[in-house]
Amino acid sequence: MKKINISAEHKYDVLIGDLDVGNLKPLLKDCSKVALLYPAEISEVVDKISAEWDLQQELVMIELPEGESQKSAEVLIEIWNTLSAHNFTRRDWIIGIGGGATTDLAGFAAASWLRGVNWASVPTTVAGMVDAAIGGKTGINIPAGKNLVGAFHSPQIVFVDPNFLETLPIDELRSGLAEIIKCGFIADEEILKIFEADSQKLLQWHSPQLLEVIQRSIQVKADVVSADLKEASLREILNYGHTLGHAIEAVEEFTWRHGDAVSVGMVFAAELALQVGFCDQKFVDRHRAILSSVALPISYKKSVLPELIERMGRDKKVRNGQLRFVLLENVEKIKRLEGASEADLTIAYEKISI
Repeated sequence: MKKINISAEHKYDVLIGDLDVGNLKPLLKDCSKVALLYPAEISEVVDKISAEWDLQQELVMIELPEGESQKSAEVLIEIWNTLSAHNFTRRDWIIGIGGGATTDLAGFAAASWLRGVNWASVPTTVAGMVDAAIGGKTGINIPAGKNLVGAFHSPQIVFVDPNFLETLPIDELRSGLAEIIKCGFIADEEILKIFEADSQKLLQWHSPQLLEVIQRSIQVKADVVSADLKEASLREILNYGHTLGHAIEAVEEFTWRHGDAVSVGMVFAAELALQVGFCDQKFVDRHRAILSSVALPISYKKSVLPELIERMGRDKKVRNGQLRFVLLENVEKIKRLEGASEADLTIAYEKISI
């Protein structure tokens, strides 16, 4: 069992290895009820887990819709009503088991119920393991955009069990690799070198290479959020590729996988950095090569640029009406662009549009 510590609003561990409830039981000693939130598609797995855990607490099973559709106000209200019906107190716990959408929702349910209860995160996807489940960002989507309603509310513990990946659809695994590649570009070039050495190994759930880049990406996020929980400065680097990525997700009404949208967003960010003179063509080409090597998308529809610009204008990183982008001049060399001109945005977007 590998342990990575995070020190943010409180200290907690990310445990990487076989899921062992023995690590959870001491934290539940003053708790009488536990709500398990999980999406319908993994209900059989969760039933098995809950039976094996043999917890002393009353288990309340809350099945959720699949994917991003669960991150809605309507679903959240249903969760609140269930917690109320079972008389959940501030000493009781919520556990989110599922992908990034589930851990986002479970964390926000925990943050908002009785103004905050303890929770644990059990991500079952690559994207959840390296990004969504770690760092304390929780939230839901509204029609205006992704994650516009939420709270910072860190879990008490995170379990990352790579065995969950055995049944993960290959397109979900592939999509999660975008967040890993992002970590490589912003903070750990060794991740990029592992992809460049043999990218197909990263598409095999049991490969040592995939486990290594997952661990490296978790360490990147742990280091960043420990230094800057609430995105005062440093944490913005984790949004690399996300400004356009979130806009694409909103335009697609959240039917696109998050990692696919971020992949396109990273290529756009690289092209924008090239356009404003931050980086060279070789750096842009490296983005395209690594993302393409695992068949992640690197282009998007030409006709929707005006809508994308409007959507990006609602992004959480906008300041005084100006779009702000996290860009790079090279690996691990962060730049920020404020007030990007529409001309530069248009030229960069033309390079990725189809």
